[in-house]
Amino acid sequence: MTTSAPIESTLLTGLAPVLAPGIRILILGSFPGARSLAAAQYYAHPRNQFWRLVSALVDEDLAALPYEQRLPRLLAHGIGLWDVLGACEREGSLDSAIRKPAANDFERLHALCPELKTVGFNGQASGKFAGQFEQAGYRTVVLPSSSPAHMALSFEQKLQIWRQLVASDAPDLPAPAQGSLL
Repeated sequence: MTTSAPIESTLLTGLAPVLAPGIRILILGSFPGARSLAAAQYYAHPRNQFWRLVSALVDEDLAALPYEQRLPRLLAHGIGLWDVLGACEREGSLDSAIRKPAANDFERLHALCPELKTVGFNGQASGKFAGQFEQAGYRTVVLPSSSPAHMALSFEQKLQIWRQLVASDAPDLPAPAQGSLL
């Protein structure tokens, strides 16, 4: 009788947040994919539509810039990046393969980003946390995933929904409360 040895999983650690005091919008993914972790870059997979979508929102071709120039430009447009999870175990890049998730610490978010009003969730996996951010006083938008694994909508259909992040008719919300998040 042959038995196979258990597969050892390693704990993966996410990327550092891209935040600044003046951001008004924060886009949260679930956890970086394998290519993003290997490159230490948000949305590094060449077929991920994130940089194209954000470029269309801010009317600047961020996708054409080297990665190290994208982040300061994104912040200049008042947009930050982070992920809901700070660590997990996962084989591959699919959210469905995430095991032992550990959420990022969002407790200091209000102090770090006092102008933050809107939190966008890039896909349904991160969108499961929208209610906690709403309760803390943030406007939330659950977005269709920019991942190449989610191509049910065309780029134009996704962009139409992503435009809700920067909608000029977004309600003026009171400043989010310093409360408990996650």
